[in-house]
Amino acid sequence: MKKSLATLGVLAAAALALSGCTDSAADPESTATSTGDAGGSGELTTVRVAALPIAETGALWAAIDEGIFEEHGLEIEVVPAQGGANAIPALLSGDIQFAIGQPFGPIRADAQDLGVVIVGNYANSLAEGDDVNAVVALGDAGITRPADLAGKKVSVNTIGAAGDLTIRKAVQDDGGDPSTIEFVEVAFPDVPAQLEAGTMDAAWAPDPFRGMIVGEGGVSVVQPYQATIPGLSVLTNITTQALIDEDPDLVAAYSEAMAEALEWASGNEEAVRAAIATNLDIPEEAAAGITLPTFTWDLADAGIEDLGALAVEFAYIDAEPDYDRLLQQQ
Repeated sequence: MKKSLATLGVLAAAALALSGCTDSAADPESTATSTGDAGGSGELTTVRVAALPIAETGALWAAIDEGIFEEHGLEIEVVPAQGGANAIPALLSGDIQFAIGQPFGPIRADAQDLGVVIVGNYANSLAEGDDVNAVVALGDAGITRPADLAGKKVSVNTIGAAGDLTIRKAVQDDGGDPSTIEFVEVAFPDVPAQLEAGTMDAAWAPDPFRGMIVGEGGVSVVQPYQATIPGLSVLTNITTQALIDEDPDLVAAYSEAMAEALEWASGNEEAVRAAIATNLDIPEEAAAGITLPTFTWDLADAGIEDLGALAVEFAYIDAEPDYDRLLQQQ
């Protein structure tokens, strides 16, 4: 397993560099540049969107290649990110205009009245069957069920978000003590190599990284979203209230384009998988085996209110957010 996981880890790390696929030469400090209105002049407005280098981003990459955003007058520049919460400072500074990330970052931001808004969904986890993420461990780690994670070191991509929160709940429900888990922050592409090196006992990971580990003899310990809030939103579309107020036309154009892109992605899995293979630099056969989420722009039944309640239960936040302010479906 060591040789296989080490090789896969190198390939996965390369994905981070490849994920800024739309304009690698762009100035990282630039902001959206209007070369015409987003309506129909034939000129495009450049929009910077933060996204994680994971399989779910395949819908965005494929929709860009399909020309859906161009049809709405937009040129999308994908900016690599480790998590939605990490992208929020860039949103607030105007370095990016939108982020595709977990809903928990905006939940925390709302508690601080930072003016961060979820304008649409992106993808939901699966309520049954193989889910899109899981806590995984090596086959010889002796970790086979949620309660076994008590007292162990477990990685998540962003500490204090939906990953570790739902893991705590799953461990508690299985009779373990979630307060004894030591969470460490590890970027998803680094998970295979770090697990192999023994720097943590288990890791929360989406595909393709989850599939890499399980495929090489590892164990899927628990699917924490499915175990706690089945169908919970994996990723949402995030922006700021300031952008909504100052440039409603841009927000409307992006929202319409993203809604169309996600609907198109739902009916074009082969194109999504091809985009995953290209942008994450993995074999097509590996991309073919990835579990895809439910791509949707609709925030209904995304489980975000349930996530907020769970965050209060485990004292991640003092009170639930103002959902009318936080959730503004476009």
